[in-house]
Formats: sequence, structure tokens, C-alpha cells
Amino acid sequence: LEFRRVLFRSLTGETGAGKSILMGSVNLALGQKMSREMLRDEEKPALVELIFQVDNPRCVERLKEKEISVEEGQIIISRKLTGNRSISRLNGEVCTAAQIREISSLLLDIHGQHEHQSLLYQDQQLIILDAYGKEEIREKKQEVRERFQIWSQKKKELTSYQLDEETRKREISFLEFELQEIEEAGLRPGEDEELEKQYKKMSSGRNILEAMAAVKGYTGNDNGAQDLVGRAVQETNRMLGVDESLQQIASLLQDVESLLSDVNREVSDYVESMTFSEEEFYETEQRLNLLNRMKAKYGSTVEEILACQEEKQKDLDRLYHFEQYKEKLEKEMQKAETELASVCEELSELRKVYGKQLEGRIIQGLQDLNFLDVKFEIDFETTEHYTANGNDKICFTISTNPGEPLRPLAKVVSGGELSRIMLAIKTILADKDETETLIFDEIDTGISGRTAQKVSEKMAVIGRNHQVICITHLPQIAAMADEHFEIAKKTDHQITRTQIRLLNEEDSALEIARILGGAQITEHTMESAKEMKELARKKKEEI
Repeated sequence: LEFRRVLFRSLTGETGAGKSILMGSVNLALGQKMSREMLRDEEKPALVELIFQVDNPRCVERLKEKEISVEEGQIIISRKLTGNRSISRLNGEVCTAAQIREISSLLLDIHGQHEHQSLLYQDQQLIILDAYGKEEIREKKQEVRERFQIWSQKKKELTSYQLDEETRKREISFLEFELQEIEEAGLRPGEDEELEKQYKKMSSGRNILEAMAAVKGYTGNDNGAQDLVGRAVQETNRMLGVDESLQQIASLLQDVESLLSDVNREVSDYVESMTFSEEEFYETEQRLNLLNRMKAKYGSTVEEILACQEEKQKDLDRLYHFEQYKEKLEKEMQKAETELASVCEELSELRKVYGKQLEGRIIQGLQDLNFLDVKFEIDFETTEHYTANGNDKICFTISTNPGEPLRPLAKVVSGGELSRIMLAIKTILADKDETETLIFDEIDTGISGRTAQKVSEKMAVIGRNHQVICITHLPQIAAMADEHFEIAKKTDHQITRTQIRLLNEEDSALEIARILGGAQITEHTMESAKEMKELARKKKEEI
């Protein structure tokens, strides 16, 4: 199934025709869990592949930041499923489901049938606000996270720094013992490696000496190679008077004799350097044993032990000056909390600025979706505790009828109204983020008539700059789409398949008539369907 251009596309079909297969396939490719029942034949693998044409420069830049290359303007996400196993690939390279989810969030936005329910949760409402003011708010949130980490660390240190006098003395005594043990060891960086080499050489000394003695015998003057080569040199030199062409051979033999002499000298020097006493071997062994005991207690290398010594000395100094250090910690925590409070306030003010902007845009979006006299506000509260996300708690409030007070969404709106609010928000965020593809999966539940017409017009507007795919059961939306696809089940009495096909004008009108009239398609319903498509065409020209 190919959707190539930036357009508004609708997909319709009979109940049970398999409209959910499209969304199921997309979600499978994006890493959603699957059940075995989804595979027609468990012995054969299934492959789901999504190909994105990425034209948005900002999206390309964000992908590069995540070290994802856009090859020939495309991103290919695929997932192969066999039994309980699956392998995901990104541009042909194996990747994790988490990586797929992160990348896909830049490429498309999926709004499912029940996703609008998340609007009732205040945490989700804050996520929406932060997404609206994304660039500036993201930078300030990062600053809040950093300050929160510093404050949390200081608070943790202070909380753990509560000791009675007896415990403090006991810890001082133990640290003094450990520091004295490290100090008396007299450690030197790199000493352990040097000693290990020396010990290995000493422990293998007898074998080495025997081998070198053999080498010296083989290459020496006492019937060794050097003796034999010397004789060859003499014989060759004696024949030079007879045949001068032997000069090259004589020179080579003299070089060999010289090299053997060098080898013997090097072997002799090495053997002399190998001389050591049993006492020296014992001292080396004992020193290594000491270092290994220290490593078992304080670190895997001498450098780590010395670093541990520094940390323990700091701990001891803090215990020596317990009250002074506790006072210092309290001041540092207070300073960290003051700085955190300041950046949280800055974040809150920034959110309020964008909150006012978002209020106006949501009101405009809702009016476009047939909320004729709507009021919408974002209420702010300050939480008692700091978090890495600041200390704001917000609540979307709405009044959909004249004279009614503003109330939280959860206490006012119906499912159909909630769907329209989410559509308005998705539209705003899509324009803000320039998300290239938006998929709406039967979000039009609970709406009809004039409201359905407004929803279709809103999707047509979005489709001017984005690829919009809408699975729908409303004729108004199907008629407004730039392209209309039918999803249908086909069977040959042996196997059933779900097919998706692009409808021409006549077939699109026939499908809309089916939606309008049900099983009985009359001449009147066909005329209504054609009229609906014509009105939609004129409306799109006005948009």
C-alpha cells in the first residue's frame, strides 16, 4: 500500500472488513507486541515494512542528531516475525524496539480510537503544553532537571549524614585503621605490574637458564654453529687464491660468523642478568601477596587503591569536622534548593506564556469544529514537592455552553466532544512540530451531521501540509478526502484476504452511498453521495 504525496486520505469499509489490520500492521512495525494468532501460518515468517519519504529539513536534522542517516530521502523500518521471535531493522540494520519508537515519533503521529481519553489525565495535559512550547520549554526543562539532580544529591547526602557520637567514633576508628594499612603498604603506581613481570621471570628462571645454555651451546665455539661457520670461513678464504668469484660467499660467511658472535654475547649478558637469590625471590613473592590482599579490599589496581585512599581521607576529615561539614551541607542544599526554585519559577512563567497562546489556538480550533460558544482555559497550581519536571500542575478546563462555568474536562465533555478537542490539539501540535504524517483511527466516534462536516474540513486543512490518513465510518470525511480507499475482505472459499484499493470517482460515490444507506443503495442515496462529493470539492477550493 503506497501513500506518496501530501494529501488527505480516507479509508472506509464494512464492519469486520479488516480496517484494524492497517493500524495493526503499522503498530507491529513500530514494535508493538503481537500474538501468535496474528500469523496465518506459524511456520512461515511475516514481514511488515514502513517506508517514509522524509522531506522536512528539521526532521532530517533531528534524525542526524540520533545518528540516523536518511538514504535517498527515505527511512525504512521493517520487522520480521516468526513464532515468538521478531527482528526489527532500521535502514537494514538491526535495532531495538525502543530505537524504533524514538525514531517513529519524529516521522508520524498516530491517534487511536481511545487515545482521546488520555486528555483527562493532568500529566498528559502538561505533556501537551510542553510539546506546544517545545523549543524554549525543552531548554528550560533541561536546566530544571540539572538543578533538580544537584538538589536531590545534596538532600540525599544530608539525609545520610545523621550519626550519633558513638557511631561517628566507630567509623573514625575504622577509617583510621584502613588508611594506616594503605599508608604502611607504601604503594607506588604501576608497581604491581612491574612485580608481576619480575615474579614471572624469576619463577621461570631455571627453565629460561637451561634454554639459554642450550642456545649458547648450539651457537658457540665448542663444536657449535660459530665453530663450524668459522671453519667454513677458513676453507673459503683458502680457496680465494684459486677462484676470486668465491668472494661473495666468503663475505656472507663472515657476516654469519659475526652475527653468531653477537648472539652469544647477548645470551651471556642475559644469563648474567638472570642471576638472583632465593631471598630476592621470596621478597618479591611476599610483596605481591601484600598487593593482592590490598586489591581485594580497596581496588583492582594500585591506582584505584590510591584513589580509594583519597576518598577515605576525605570521609575521615568530614567525620573529624562533623558539625562543620553538616552545616556546610545544609548551606549547599539550601543554595541548591533556591536555585532549583528559581528555575522552576522561570519554567512555570514560560509555561504560562505558552499556555495563554495554546488557550487561544485551542478555542479557535474548537470553533472550527463546531463548538460555537466555547470557553477554554488552562489552570495552574504549584505542587508541594519539586520534580525533575518542575513544580507545575495544570488542568484543562472548558465550558461548551453559554452560562456554564469552566470545569475540568473529565467533568464536562462527552466522548465525541473529547475526540474533537484532541483533533484540535493534534492539529496545533502538527503545525508546530511539522510532523509529516498523521494517522487518525476512527476518532470520529460519537459525532455526526454538522460537526462531522467541520471535522472533515479540519482534516482537509491539515492535509494541505501533511499526509493525513483517516480510518472512518463517516460519509462527510470520506467525501472530503483527496483520495478514498476501500478496505474489503475477499475469499475464494479456501483462504480469506483483506484488500485495500484506491477508488475512482464512481466507486467512491458508491461506497459513500453504502455508508449513507446501509445495505440498500437506492438512486436517492447515490444522488446524495454524488452531491456530498461535489459539495466537498467546492469546499476544498474555498479552504
